[in-house]
Amino acid sequence: MPWFGLGVFQVEEGFELVEAVKSAIKHGYHSIDTAAIYGNEGGVSQGIREALSENNLSREDLFITSKVWNSDLGYDETLAAYETSLSKLGLDYLDLYIIHWPVAGNYKEAWRALETLYKEGRVKAIGVSNFQIHHLEDLFADAEIKPMVNQGEFHPYLTQKGLLSFTRENGIQLEAWAPLMQGGLLSQPLLQQLAAKYGKSVPQIILRWDLQHGVIYHPKVSQRASDY
Repeated sequence: MPWFGLGVFQVEEGFELVEAVKSAIKHGYHSIDTAAIYGNEGGVSQGIREALSENNLSREDLFITSKVWNSDLGYDETLAAYETSLSKLGLDYLDLYIIHWPVAGNYKEAWRALETLYKEGRVKAIGVSNFQIHHLEDLFADAEIKPMVNQGEFHPYLTQKGLLSFTRENGIQLEAWAPLMQGGLLSQPLLQQLAAKYGKSVPQIILRWDLQHGVIYHPKVSQRASDY
């Protein structure tokens, strides 16, 4: 699983999305993170197809993640949602499929569906997003397979020390879905001082901090993936 990837939250279908995905893959971002609720799996698919062709890569060189939305949580509903995402993405399998939010009363049956997909070899890895420690403990009570990944907000202003420690102890990889705080960290004086001191950009300082904590990161689409 790559240590860094590209997130496409709040990026609509269209030229910008396709070009961002292509640019990311060209510059070594071989992990692309999308979700059903983003409404852009079709554009991600186009970007992937064109990038593979232009860069002489194969599907196996990429790590593609999508997520099941709250309205599709449930055993049969989640299985159907997976097929819909595969169809929109134009793929035969996903590398990682995730429960987007821990909706009370629904996520256990959705997790059972993810376990089925994993045991059948339909998906390479399964995980969750926005789960806190009590959600994970509740899931563990009935799960046959522990989540392999937990996505969450993680950055220098939200260090999530307890969650990071818990996921490490349970063999769960933490991923940061807002490593730059949606751009909110870029103007912070301390981070700007560190960037100047080390001759780096503020995003490079932040993302290095993620890596030093063993956290995978997915910054949101920008015009130039090479900025990171």
